Amino acid sequence: MINVFDPASDKSSDLGTPARDSDVQISLSIDGRAVSVPAGTSVMRAAAMLGTSIPKLCATDSLEAFGSCRMCMVEIEGMRGYPASCTTPVSEGMVVRTETPRLAGLRRNVMELYISDHPLDCLTCSANGNCELQTVAGQVGLREVRYGYDGANHLAEKKDVSNPYFDYEPSKCIVCSRCVRACEDIQGTFALTITGRGFESRVAAAGGDNFLASECVSCGACVQACPTATLTEKSLVQLGQPERSVITTCAYCGVGCSFRAEMKGDQLVRMVPDKNGGANHGHACVKGRFAWGYATHPDRITKPMIRKRLEDPWQEVSWDEAVTYAASEFRRIQLKYGRDSIGGITSSRCTNEEAYLVQKLVRTAFGNNNVDTCARVCHSPTGYGLKQTLGESAGTQSFDSVMQADVVLVIGANPTDAHPVFGSQLKRRLRQGARLIVIDPRRIDLVDSPHARAELHLQLRPGTNVAMLNALAHVIVSEGLLAQRFIDARCETEDFARWRDFVSLAENAPEVLGPVCGVPAEQIRAAARLYATGGNAAIYYGLGVTEHSQGSTAVMGIANLAMATGNIGREGVGVNPLRGQNNVQGSCDMGSFPHELPGYRHISNEHVRAEFERAWGVTLQPDPGLRIPNMFEAALDGSFKALYCQGEDIAQSDPNTQHVTAALLAMECVVVQDIFLNETAKFAHVFLPGSSFLEKDGTFTNAERRISRVRKVMEPLAGKADWEATIALANALGYPMNYRHPSEIMDEIARLTPTFRRVSYADIDRHGSLQWPCNDTAPDGTPTMHIDQFVRGKGRFMLTGYVPTDEKVNNRYPLLLTTGRILSQYNVGAQTRRTANVAWHDADRLEIHPTDAESRGIQDGDWVGIGSRAGQTVLRAKVSARVAPGVVYTTFHFPESGANVITTDNSDWATNCPEYKVTAVEVVKVFQPSQWQKRYQDFSDEQRRLLQERRTAEQAEVRR
Repeated sequence: MINVFDPASDKSSDLGTPARDSDVQISLSIDGRAVSVPAGTSVMRAAAMLGTSIPKLCATDSLEAFGSCRMCMVEIEGMRGYPASCTTPVSEGMVVRTETPRLAGLRRNVMELYISDHPLDCLTCSANGNCELQTVAGQVGLREVRYGYDGANHLAEKKDVSNPYFDYEPSKCIVCSRCVRACEDIQGTFALTITGRGFESRVAAAGGDNFLASECVSCGACVQACPTATLTEKSLVQLGQPERSVITTCAYCGVGCSFRAEMKGDQLVRMVPDKNGGANHGHACVKGRFAWGYATHPDRITKPMIRKRLEDPWQEVSWDEAVTYAASEFRRIQLKYGRDSIGGITSSRCTNEEAYLVQKLVRTAFGNNNVDTCARVCHSPTGYGLKQTLGESAGTQSFDSVMQADVVLVIGANPTDAHPVFGSQLKRRLRQGARLIVIDPRRIDLVDSPHARAELHLQLRPGTNVAMLNALAHVIVSEGLLAQRFIDARCETEDFARWRDFVSLAENAPEVLGPVCGVPAEQIRAAARLYATGGNAAIYYGLGVTEHSQGSTAVMGIANLAMATGNIGREGVGVNPLRGQNNVQGSCDMGSFPHELPGYRHISNEHVRAEFERAWGVTLQPDPGLRIPNMFEAALDGSFKALYCQGEDIAQSDPNTQHVTAALLAMECVVVQDIFLNETAKFAHVFLPGSSFLEKDGTFTNAERRISRVRKVMEPLAGKADWEATIALANALGYPMNYRHPSEIMDEIARLTPTFRRVSYADIDRHGSLQWPCNDTAPDGTPTMHIDQFVRGKGRFMLTGYVPTDEKVNNRYPLLLTTGRILSQYNVGAQTRRTANVAWHDADRLEIHPTDAESRGIQDGDWVGIGSRAGQTVLRAKVSARVAPGVVYTTFHFPESGANVITTDNSDWATNCPEYKVTAVEVVKVFQPSQWQKRYQDFSDEQRRLLQERRTAEQAEVRR
């Protein structure tokens, strides 16, 4: 969807505060014209519905009406004075005049006062039409100012350029409070305030001397709301005003925010959140809004490269040469070691269409089912657990459903850091009165947020989720809090009876399991009662649930709780996994697991297999292939020799790094396709340059099953989008793929996947986005699942016995390490480390409780060595009471930190999802890097030297 750029569209509309839903219609007259609008509509919005634009400065349709600027005053018969149209609701028979000589004079006078307290260059400001103050000054006919300019007030204030993405120029502030209200109402951070009085009033960043040092999270809501050039993106100043915009979808987390990519020629100027985005409704976070510079970073690799040995320097070659070489190596290895000696990994950063093509290539051109995806190491337990209980491998609700929740239970997730736009929506609902339970080993922001605080924080020990869920279930059953009518109508009777008898056992009582979890029994009982009796109750969970040896068991335990209390099948309830990457859900939907074809249909089903065989023209193998961990084991055993890895950095992201790199070293051909030379590329023989989300067409599917369009805004820097590279490799292997556009790939997906049957680019464009299932039964999609019955028919309660993890603390390893994300960085950091986001988080640090730090002689900022059964690394210490005694925590965004050098290869019993969240460690004060980090640095230095030599040679060639 490409639009001619509207310079005002990113700021506000002329509609004023939206009308509240109402069946009652109010008739009134505006400027002599009759109009009928819903009760609760503001006069400003009613006028806009007639095409009448009333001048305004403080009003915007994204915020509640405020009525402070006095520009939108109107005359209303029978009403004294000149009321603000943005805050005045319509009434039956009301007669409104929006333009009279008296109103025109008053508005010019008000505007004149604004301009008199503004810089001299206001009417010729470089904002170039992107400033509402300029626009409204012209609208009211102001051409000169009689009062002069007073330099004694905030005009002399110093410009704040501390934030890496936007500037704050207080001299241009009109104190309309839109930025303050956006920060409070939309973001929920309360980082801005108004200081001073009268002409000395100004906006200030709370909690710091400037924006960078304050509590501001740089979501951009204030910038979006500002009607002047007070808050301005640096990119807009540097690159100039955009000329056109393209609507696309963010490539960061699983929220899937819709953005307008605003372009000047072929250059991206800025990303503006789309008000029509079904997942974000015009909001954004620092990453999606500002951290897009990686797409054109100098580190981008734009030419294919090959090398026969890892010791050899990379050689740039043409696409044909690289693809032909990779195909010949794959065929050579299969001839020598057998059909199953090679495999592929799809990417959760790539589009649905690209993931579909990679799994198709493996099953057709490779002739096996050795395909897996990064969801293996994050949310594969979600797929297994929800399939077993509810019948579908996906969450049950849309994000908007949380606005109908009365109780929210967040377990093993940190929405304000990992899914910040949803986190803001959740905080908005909490400010409206919803009650929050947090179950997490760490005091996440939601526990202590001053305006959206958790009522209960169950700070359990890492690895005890299942024990906690069983204790909650015990209370619900033993205290008679079951939704028995729902259970009788919707669930399997025998399975429920077995589950009820199991959780009723004394061994599952909070008084028994509370000490196991490290949580007082009374807290567990209070949480269970609140969840079961507090009204609509919704559960949101993340990797803190799935990345455990009992991850699948915990997911089933969550589904059990929802069914037991009837909290499923309507708005405001449900089981909601918060997917980590932008297309984790989509990569799973597309058949990226070795045992499932697209649509979660098992490869052993001969009828399903026959459908794909007819469509693809090959005979498919009926047995599941290798999972990622199995590929590593087979490589070390000598039977798995080649890998096609698209868009994943397994050498950094997978657990037990030294085990992974040993497996990669044992392979004879590793083909990596990515936008940067990542850690895995250090072990690659062929490098195919990837394309960013800005360089391709396709779709992403977010955590709420929302399929959204990704639209190309610039040509691929390397000449091919990822889907085109996969097609080239398939053709070189002798399996023909001849798609001309990703829309043709989606058409094939729709033909072969029941839940996508009615999905097409035309339908997505028409609706904006679609939530699957989208088929003949639900042609417009399915925001809420399991309304009348579960996908599997009757809901199935599963027994969830607690089995302690094998990863035990002892005298040698007395602490438990758990890991997570931080707001400003993303996953392995390949994207965000190449943006200005490093201003907030420039290295991974180890959080350690003051008691544990003191006993080890560790102070804040010290180097500390962390040793586990798998390995050792060194980080800076951050002494923090966010973690409990006996628990340490770190992020994993920087490869040199080696966070996964120390995580073990323990995994979930059902899916092999690694147990990242529980690693027994010891922490000691040190003064130098670990041996692993020394080897990493030496290797990286050599890689950088070789790349620099190549760039120098390129520059010399250009000069010649």
